[in-house]
Amino acid sequence: MAKKKKKKKNPAHYVDNEDFYDALCVWKDKIIEAEECGEPRPPVCDFIGECFLKMAEGLSHRACFINYDFREEMVGDAIENCILYAHNFKKEGKNPFAYFTQMMYYAFLRRIQKEKKQLDIKTKIIERTGFDEVMVVDDTALSGSSSEYNTIKDNIVYKTNR
Repeated sequence: MAKKKKKKKNPAHYVDNEDFYDALCVWKDKIIEAEECGEPRPPVCDFIGECFLKMAEGLSHRACFINYDFREEMVGDAIENCILYAHNFKKEGKNPFAYFTQMMYYAFLRRIQKEKKQLDIKTKIIERTGFDEVMVVDDTALSGSSSEYNTIKDNIVYKTNR
């Protein structure tokens, strides 16, 4: 019987689910202990933070997210959500990778929606200010400027329809 080939893992984005789960269990025990003593919730450890970063970076390199100009903001939002809601992870879950990846995925989608709204606002401002009338270019004075203007205008229309 032929052996199965193991899929090569990218060490830059690889998170061992068992180690991640163990670290979360230790941190959850500290949270329970702190709540019993009436102390504030302890911060996540560096290992958990690194796992969040690796997971978010790996997810941001998927085909559906890689080409956005604001990919770093998506990663930042995802990590922020994970840190804010990490205390909701249940030990019985046994799969923190799936739990937090799903949380990151939806954080990415929320960031994309925010950026689309901002782009719509920018486009409406440009349309309302009469950008077309203001940017009249004399072809004899500046050769090629008219085509640059059309390129800018086409890019704005393309991004709003995307």
